[in-house]
Amino acid sequence: MRGASAPPVAALAALAATAAAGEDAVAGLPSFEVCLAREVAIYERTLRHWMAGPRAEEFMIGDVSGIEYCGTVGIVACDRSDAPLPCQRDLAARQDTVSAAVRASLPPASEVAGRAGEWSDALYPQLLALAEGASAGPDCAGQTEVMETWCAAREANARLRDAALAWQLARYLGAAQDAVTAGWAGVPPPLRPRARPEETL
Repeated sequence: MRGASAPPVAALAALAATAAAGEDAVAGLPSFEVCLAREVAIYERTLRHWMAGPRAEEFMIGDVSGIEYCGTVGIVACDRSDAPLPCQRDLAARQDTVSAAVRASLPPASEVAGRAGEWSDALYPQLLALAEGASAGPDCAGQTEVMETWCAAREANARLRDAALAWQLARYLGAAQDAVTAGWAGVPPPLRPRARPEETL
């Protein structure tokens, strides 16, 4: 595992507690942490299915739209809350905490073997560099407070997507732990069964 310092244990424990809460109490939407746990579980399930199958088709890697969706759900929940701006600032901080934990769980490029001449040989070092990239500057500066806060939450989600993309490839290559074991995502709560529509005679 990487030598980078992991986020404070207390911060990750707080995120896990948020995930355990299930649905966002204010907006009636899944919390960001619950949404993230579900997306990670979907990826793990897809990866297991592909690894166990005949591999007749190329495994689809590089789709982090679900994580972007979770960031959007978080922003919508904040917009529906009583304090949208503090909520979005907190959302940005929570996403950055998870991003730091993802990056800390990634192996260095020297420890990741590609698949002998395939696209993965060169891709992981590039994705790792992208995940660890430094900001070119204050991307959200010069906006109104509302737009700057929204922008900051979106940029935090972009950093998380970059880190998650590198993790996806590392998982595909068998070089990284699953997110639950690594500690940056929780186990998603069970889905509530949908009520059956009443039958009419």
